[in-house]
Amino acid sequence: MTRRWLALAVPSLGILLIGIDGTVLAVATPFISKSLGATATQVLWIGDIFSFVLAALLVTMGSLGDRIGHKKLLLCGATAFSFASAATAYAPSAELLIGARALLGVAGATLAPSTLALIRGLFPEPRERGVAIGIWASVFSAGTALGPVIAGLLLEHFWWGSVFLINVPAIVIVVAAGSVLLPEHRNPGPGPWDLRSVALSLIGVLGLVYALKEGVANGLRIDVALAAGVGAVALARFARRQLSLPVPLIDIRMFCDRAFSGVVVANLLSVLGLSGVTFFLSQFFQLVDGYSPLAAGLAELPAALAATVFGVLAGLAVRFWSPRTILTAGLALIGAALASLTSITPSTTYPQLGVALLVVGVGVGLAYTVSNDVLLAVVPAERTGAAAGISETACELGMALGIAVLGSIVADVYRGLTIPPGSLDGVAVHARDSLAAARLAAETLPQGPAHTLLTAAQAAFTDGLATAAGVGAALLLASAASVWLLLKPRAVPDSPVSQCMRTEP
Repeated sequence: MTRRWLALAVPSLGILLIGIDGTVLAVATPFISKSLGATATQVLWIGDIFSFVLAALLVTMGSLGDRIGHKKLLLCGATAFSFASAATAYAPSAELLIGARALLGVAGATLAPSTLALIRGLFPEPRERGVAIGIWASVFSAGTALGPVIAGLLLEHFWWGSVFLINVPAIVIVVAAGSVLLPEHRNPGPGPWDLRSVALSLIGVLGLVYALKEGVANGLRIDVALAAGVGAVALARFARRQLSLPVPLIDIRMFCDRAFSGVVVANLLSVLGLSGVTFFLSQFFQLVDGYSPLAAGLAELPAALAATVFGVLAGLAVRFWSPRTILTAGLALIGAALASLTSITPSTTYPQLGVALLVVGVGVGLAYTVSNDVLLAVVPAERTGAAAGISETACELGMALGIAVLGSIVADVYRGLTIPPGSLDGVAVHARDSLAAARLAAETLPQGPAHTLLTAAQAAFTDGLATAAGVGAALLLASAASVWLLLKPRAVPDSPVSQCMRTEP
């Protein structure tokens, strides 16, 4: 028993790295923009591409782990993750940084589903598994919230690439400890790995995500319509192919269980609503309130602490309350916290923001833990990797789309920046690119005009953040309502996933 709980540290450390890498850029973004001369569009791609590639490959990698073994996939993927982290840290241009972050996403896609599948193998008994998932989820939540803190600490003393190099020593621990402590876990009869399905899923996800991101940011264009069409056709053919294969890459009949569908919907909408707001809230602390990188990271610490504590408590709470109640409450808390941010202004004091972040952390800890516990409870053991891939895909798509969609809302509102006529006309074009660009432009102006420009730019950015928070709150509350309905008990219960899925020969 002691060995099992000790082995839990390995998948927990792996998911910690995914959480940190998803948010570490929030603090580093201003430094990257200045150092590499990145445009506003490139900044969004630097923030998005990791989650986009991760989301596109999670289902594929989860299914691959079911076939070759999740321990093997975790150790190989972790090694690749360390090399990609080093390449990201030393990228000499914005374009190469985007490419390196994409490679980081490929490697990261091997970690997330493997960690959850290995927990299922380590803890077959439901009561122990609930606590283990609570610990695992709280570590991920803490990593997501601690990313800005760690980045701020490093950026006080080192260059921006240092925020990625922290992955390397952690990966050494994962590989060394995992080789000794982890048992192998795979599907005993997985069947062949269908490369055509892999290609269709990758093209479909990337096509639709690109279309949505660019459509929100720049309106409907030929490339947006083409990407949307190709993505939709690829996903439709993917779904059709899964139904016809004797052993599919993923069995989409898993969605016939309402609990499974509810978890996926909750993960997608909750992370979508949350990620975009928190990504730009870190920039608010630095570029509006004037916090140092470390101070900005510490300002978000209440979310990290609350997510860690309530993630573990949620694993215990499911023994006394229904998952439906806990999951709905968690999502509603996040929605309420985001709704409170709709009143944010450049003069908003930290206590209001700190309370909102604390409530966000409580909600994330409850929701993420319970959703994954529900997921593992309704799928058969041999499908854990594929099911975990679907769940993590929803999370990563939500994170990427949150930054893309809500970030585009922030950028669109900001571009409406009103600059007083006169001596500022010459810098208007550059100042409207981003708040960081406005700060650079202000450095070239006399004190009076610089103050005028910064005041207008900070107000425009904050208006965009408030608008995005309103959209995020609506998505979270909608997610809470959908979960409450989808997880509602029925007089005649749904067939379990294991029964509604096809029986393999």
